[in-house]
This record gives sequence, C-alpha cells and structure tokens, in this order.
Amino acid sequence: MKFLSKESLIINLVRVVTYFIVVVVGYLLLDIIVKGLPTISWEFLSGMPRKSGAEGGIYPAIIGTLYLVLGAIAVALPLGMATAIYLSEYAMQGKLNQGIRLAIITLAGVPSIVFGLFGLGLFVLFFGFGASILSGSLTLSFMILPTIIVSSEESLRAVPMGLREASLALGATKWQTVYKSVLPFALPGMFTGSILGIGRAAGETAPILLTVAAFFLPRLPNSIFDQVMALPYHLYVLATQHPDTVKVLPMQYGTALVLIVIVVFLNLTAILLRNHFRKKIQW
Repeated sequence: MKFLSKESLIINLVRVVTYFIVVVVGYLLLDIIVKGLPTISWEFLSGMPRKSGAEGGIYPAIIGTLYLVLGAIAVALPLGMATAIYLSEYAMQGKLNQGIRLAIITLAGVPSIVFGLFGLGLFVLFFGFGASILSGSLTLSFMILPTIIVSSEESLRAVPMGLREASLALGATKWQTVYKSVLPFALPGMFTGSILGIGRAAGETAPILLTVAAFFLPRLPNSIFDQVMALPYHLYVLATQHPDTVKVLPMQYGTALVLIVIVVFLNLTAILLRNHFRKKIQW
C-alpha cells in the first residue's frame, strides 16, 4: 500500500506540473493572439517599416527571417545527417568516437551568444563575409548542427541490427545497406531533430545580432552578402530600444504573433515530411 501511495503521489505530482506548464504556455499564446491579432493586416504584413520600425509593416523582417532559417537548414540538415551516418555506421567505435560524441553533446548546450561570437570572428571577420545573410545563416546552421547530429544518430541506432546483417548477407555493399535498409527507417526520427533545430534557428536573437541583423532596413536584400532585418531582432528593438514602449506595444505583439506563425508553419512542414517517410515504413 505504501508503494502504491508513493506511486500515486508521484503520478499526481507529474500531472500537476504538466497541467501547470500547459496552462502557462496556453495563457502566453492566448495573450499574444488576443493582443497581436488586431495589429495584423495586409499593410502590416506587406508594408515597409517607417520611423525606425515604430510604424509601417514588417515585410523585410519576415523575408529576412525566412532567408536565414532556410539557409541554416540547407547547410545544417545534410551536414548533420551525413555526420550522424558516419559516426553511427562507419566510424570506429573507440575512445576517439566517444570524445567526438561528448563534444557534440556539449556544443548542443552552449549559449547562443557564444555561437554569435564564433560567427562574428569566423564568418564576418576572418572569411570577410561581413554582416550578411551568408554569415547569419552559417552561424545559425552551426548552432543547430549538434541537435540534428544527436537526434539523427539516435534514430540510426534505433534501427535493428538485423536489417543491416541481412542486407550485407545478401551481398549489398555498406552504402547500399545504409541507403536502402537503414535510412528509410531512421528518416522520421532524423526529421524530428530538424524540427527542434528549426524552432531554435527561427527564434534566436543573439547570433543574428552579431552577424546579420539590421536595426532599420526598409528594403529587401539583393544578395547573400546583404544585411537583413529579422523578426526576433526587430521584436527586441521594439521592446527595449524604442523610447515610447507603450506606443509600439501593438507592433510588438503583432511581430511576436507573426514569428510564432512562421515557426509553427516551418515545424508543420517538417512534421508532414516526417509522417510521409514514416508511412513508407513496413517492418
């Protein structure tokens, strides 16, 4: 009876904590939707900013955010998956491999401002890319790369070893085994890691603050070497740098709502791709 009572207490405690988190997140989302929805209009979404971003639209910030996120995913996703495949399927399982895995896991917990300083020193200054879309995308890609590698490797390890052995026994090469027998079953989990990376890349402010984001730029970029406005940094400027915070409060909520919608849309796209590959799995 004592064991059951303790178990029941733990279950109820976990349930209360879960409900509390759901209520807090739900309240925040509801508050942003209620206060941000009246600001949303075609002019707000498609117009150029005016008066240092205090008036007008956020179209350049929307386009800049999409450029940065898509650029980061285009670099990090194939590189992260390729690294995970090498560590899981090809690399010798020894102390060196364990050290590499430990370094990757450690990098996944490094604060984003450190990646911002890394991008500033390497891409902006050393390679001479300057404050640009290229520097910002590469910095974000390196920031989300550890998350994609860890989740992708775990997905690869979850595939039963018997599938590999059967494929090799039938005369397939190592790459044919990985491509035909392992990847189809691991891809849904690998896309889960990309979903986590998308959310982080779209919402970070510190890395783009040092590598690409512009305070006020009422035009669209012409090349990957141009600066852009971005929704996270624009929201930060409106909340902290504007002298009349109350006046721009509706724009803050509207910008936050648009950012959330973009993140949800990108995540939903990744989830649909994951489900598409998962339906093809036949054990």
